[in-house]
Amino acid sequence: MELTDLLRIAGIGLVIGILHVFFEQTGKKDFSFFLFLFAYLYITVELLLFLKIFFIEIMEFFQWLSMAV
Repeated sequence: MELTDLLRIAGIGLVIGILHVFFEQTGKKDFSFFLFLFAYLYITVELLLFLKIFFIEIMEFFQWLSMAV
């Protein structure tokens, strides 16, 4: 996981948070809901990608460990 990945997710989260508050204040709760749903799906996909990288690293470590013994 790179620092740029974390900063990208944080930046998108801030923009979506600001838009969510804006739509809530203007009374467009349906836009606010769909924006929240989009953000939830985006973060879920990003998390799954990070978990994939994590499990690949764990598998490589165990393969290295089995070769060392």
